[in-house]
Amino acid sequence: MREMISLEEARALVCGAVEPTEVERVGLLDAVGRVAAADLASDINVAPFAHSAMDGFALRAAEIASAAEETPVCLRVIGEIGAGDVFEGSIGEGECVRIMTGACLPADADAVVKYEIVGVEEGDGKTGSLVSFTAPAKVGANVRAAGEEARAGEVVVRAGEVISAAGVGFLAGCGVLEVPVRRRPRVAVIATGSELVPPSEVPGPGKIRNSNSFAMAACAQRAGAVPHILPIVEDTFEALRDAVAAAARDYDFVVTTGGAANGDFDFIKPVVAELGELKMTTVNMRPGKAQTFGIVNGTPVFGLPGNPAAAYVGFEMLIRPALRTMQGYTFMNHPTVRARLTADEKNRDPRRIFLRGTLTRATDGTFEVTPSRNQSSGLFGPIQKTNCMAIMPEGTEPQPAGSMVDCILLDVPEEVCL
Repeated sequence: MREMISLEEARALVCGAVEPTEVERVGLLDAVGRVAAADLASDINVAPFAHSAMDGFALRAAEIASAAEETPVCLRVIGEIGAGDVFEGSIGEGECVRIMTGACLPADADAVVKYEIVGVEEGDGKTGSLVSFTAPAKVGANVRAAGEEARAGEVVVRAGEVISAAGVGFLAGCGVLEVPVRRRPRVAVIATGSELVPPSEVPGPGKIRNSNSFAMAACAQRAGAVPHILPIVEDTFEALRDAVAAAARDYDFVVTTGGAANGDFDFIKPVVAELGELKMTTVNMRPGKAQTFGIVNGTPVFGLPGNPAAAYVGFEMLIRPALRTMQGYTFMNHPTVRARLTADEKNRDPRRIFLRGTLTRATDGTFEVTPSRNQSSGLFGPIQKTNCMAIMPEGTEPQPAGSMVDCILLDVPEEVCL
């Protein structure tokens, strides 16, 4: 095992070590945002019948082929069709039927002319009225054909597709009320540190609130997993060993924060090594160089740093892709855009640097990024107040204002292509 590996190597290692969760069937509403685990087919034609796309008059297009402003064609209205109704009669020469949006097109009709451009010569435009047309209509005008969206038996959502809110409506129309998806991974979140107290307590001397557990649980939830915040673990090898061993038995993925470096009270590396197989200890990135990963009892265990920003970046760059892999997602990278630095960036580091920053658009249409003044790895606040991470590649020289850099959009889904 090499001492330090690249971010790409680390991601491939973690994602390659996880297994997809088993398939379960969920109700249609619960499937939104999740990945279909099998092809889904429609049980009927969608739409099941040809219907009007708007309020108007159903007719045979040939009847008004000669219509013009100077020589309008008049037709007698012989009936009305509301949504949900069916016209059982026949439409003869010189006749038409008033029709509402979504109503079934009469068998004799092949076009619909919208109500607003039809003149009323006699009556009120309803049954018995005489109406006039001043322009021809094409066959199929304002008509939605039967099976326009899907045919009976046709696959409408393929395995691997992410189901959107619109997709839920589409599947409902196709009669699909349950969807096979990968089960959401259950993630154990364990904060280590004898200095930690629950957020419900006011910290005493030398103590701080446990914010990491809540942030990492939120990250897991946003990645589609089901987080479980476990009790705080004190800084001893035995306490952490017992907590990790128990969590590895009961959950699909274990995330710890704190104790990932090489200090006297940093135990996650020896714990994973004793309980299972230690696969990774450091990654060439900043913040978050200390990233521990291994397998315990067949369960992935990831030890994040205790510094909040380092833990957050490590989760988003390494754990989130793994959790998405377990659920069948195929897109793993958040979208990136090129942006112009608004201030000099003086950092020089052999590691890849992720600067918390705010992305805006300049008057010339170019994206601009302003790095947060405080890039401390010990703070969540700058992440809350920014909307991207600007990337300084490994070994980069100091970058002056105006330099173009890549920016990761963490709040934009991986499936979006920019």
